[in-house]
Amino acid sequence: MLAQQQQIQFSVFSGLYDLIVPKDNLLRKINDLVDFTFIYDELVTKYSITNGRTAASPVRMFKYLLLKTIYTVSDVDVVERSQYDMSFKYFLEMSPEEGVIDPSSLTKFRKLRLKDNDLLNLLINKTVAIAIEKGIIRSKSIIVDATHSLSRSNPYSALEVLRERSKLLRKAVYAIDEDMKVGMPEKNTTDELEKELAYCSALEKYIEADEPLCQIPAVKEKLNLLKETVADTQEHYTLSKDKDAKTGHKSADNSFFGYKTHLAMTEERIITAAVVTSGEKGDGPELPKLLEISQENGIQVETIIGDSAYSGKENLEMTSEQDIKIVAKLNPIITQGGIKEEDKFDYNKDADMFVCPTGHLAIRKARQGKKNRGKNQANTY
Repeated sequence: MLAQQQQIQFSVFSGLYDLIVPKDNLLRKINDLVDFTFIYDELVTKYSITNGRTAASPVRMFKYLLLKTIYTVSDVDVVERSQYDMSFKYFLEMSPEEGVIDPSSLTKFRKLRLKDNDLLNLLINKTVAIAIEKGIIRSKSIIVDATHSLSRSNPYSALEVLRERSKLLRKAVYAIDEDMKVGMPEKNTTDELEKELAYCSALEKYIEADEPLCQIPAVKEKLNLLKETVADTQEHYTLSKDKDAKTGHKSADNSFFGYKTHLAMTEERIITAAVVTSGEKGDGPELPKLLEISQENGIQVETIIGDSAYSGKENLEMTSEQDIKIVAKLNPIITQGGIKEEDKFDYNKDADMFVCPTGHLAIRKARQGKKNRGKNQANTY
């Protein structure tokens, strides 16, 4: 069974870890501090107990993905490094002489096993629990805000990632052999994703033709990372349209296509809740959910700190009922409740405009009331 595979297999060589991996090593600290068995509990339904061959431990597979994120390497390179890097083996709870998985297994786990699991809030919950247990969180305030995220199906975001990783590969090559510049394929200067993919593929073939160069770690890691990015882009970004992403607004004149990640964190900078919405959603309406998740994760909240987007009438009433203070600039446009409840328009603080339910920004502000009568006039949209 999978649960039995979570146990470390000790060997006569296990003492090497105490000699080679320092006590202050980052991976040793994470491994000693965090009980990763919760990953097994979350993913157990993704595996069959009775059919097929014995599966690799989901905890170990998840740790491989953490290593990928921490060190920004490809599936191939993180597996290869775990063959000889003792800190990696210690983190993965392997015996020093134990063999590694095939990189394709990690790719499959990354694409299939983690699908439809809300691991973001799961990890946040575990992080908060550890912080509370260790006495790190002492404040009773949360800070709320939102960040913009481009959709991965947006061709410009994928194109930018490809360009950045091809650039890093070229720099690694030039640092070893500047003469390679002469035969480099011509860069794509358009905003067409297909042409950028073609350029990256040509770049891969050109560099792979020099076998000794490809064996140099600095080049090899960048090459593998670019190849993995190209493969993921071809599989996900160009074959399907992201139907959940919508156009949001950073300002009245600056928009983006994608999502918003709404965050709550303590004064100790520990994230306590995260909610992802489409890009057109306002920040304020997500406050009740952020507060609820933070409280479910064990945070005692007495004060909420945010910007004017969170000072809406509904939020002020909701927090007042729980005897929670909101520290945010009051904006009369949203605190006065000028928009009808049934219309469900959101106020976008960045653009200083209202956004309709389908994501369209108001085109202008107008004035009502008698001209030059000060308070008799009010903003409408």
